[in-house]
Amino acid sequence: MKSFNGRVAAITGAASGMGRALALTLAREGCHLALADKNSQGLEQTVALIKAQVLAPVLVTSQVLDVSDRQAVEDWAARCAAEHGQINMIFNNAGVALSSTVEGVDYTDLEWIVGINFWGVVYGTKAFLPYLKASGDGHVINTSSVFGLFAQPGMSGYNATKFAVRGFTESLRQELDLQKSGVSATCVHPGGIRTDICRSSRIDANMTGFLIHSEQQARADFEKLFITDADQAAKVILNGVRKNKRRVLIGRDAYFLDLLARCLPAAYQALVVFASKRMAPKHRSAPSPVLETNEEHRL
Repeated sequence: MKSFNGRVAAITGAASGMGRALALTLAREGCHLALADKNSQGLEQTVALIKAQVLAPVLVTSQVLDVSDRQAVEDWAARCAAEHGQINMIFNNAGVALSSTVEGVDYTDLEWIVGINFWGVVYGTKAFLPYLKASGDGHVINTSSVFGLFAQPGMSGYNATKFAVRGFTESLRQELDLQKSGVSATCVHPGGIRTDICRSSRIDANMTGFLIHSEQQARADFEKLFITDADQAAKVILNGVRKNKRRVLIGRDAYFLDLLARCLPAAYQALVVFASKRMAPKHRSAPSPVLETNEEHRL
């Protein structure tokens, strides 16, 4: 897919961050859009920005959507096909973050993050795949993370979902290559992207005194590691689609951690433990089972 002009792209998590940046970048290239997010206000803002900033005559539809609801995703896909006539790309971009120890994490929160980060990708892929094949020129773009390549303590739920997205998408790509159906797939692994994810992610209280000094300080420290702009990330992703890449890394941090995991596939874990000890509070307390819940965030 060398050009996006006249094509139709469906994007989840379009209310902010990379989803919004992808929508704006594609619209400027003449791509029609079907946008979805659970955040209705943010979604309306994205649509308004497109209308204000984009001169190209593109059709933009929107849908308030919970990607963990399979029937809702299937209904949205059918609606997109009816409203736009065809679908060429699905960007399964919606996601949430959760920080907790394995011992202390609540099963409800694990089900929450798996439902959005993994099942949301599966539902989006399966719901749109028939329409992509019918278009004769389609592409599935699934957002994993650098933490789908590289694990760290306190992020087991997030790591598990992002590793799962990676495996799911790589298997899908191989099947599509064998089928020669005119559809391809790309797995995206962003490093630190400047979005609102830190300010609105869930951080379990058991992390305080174990790996972080305080929730507020942790959010501030994490945000310092976000070195790539969302607009730049969108350009890298779309360039990867044009080149039909199997894997897209975003940010020099993603390239560094990918290289580290390749060179030291098991030993890198010891380095992470060493670094975590140096950064963690000096007097670490035992993890608490008490959960502190904050509002969810879609990338």
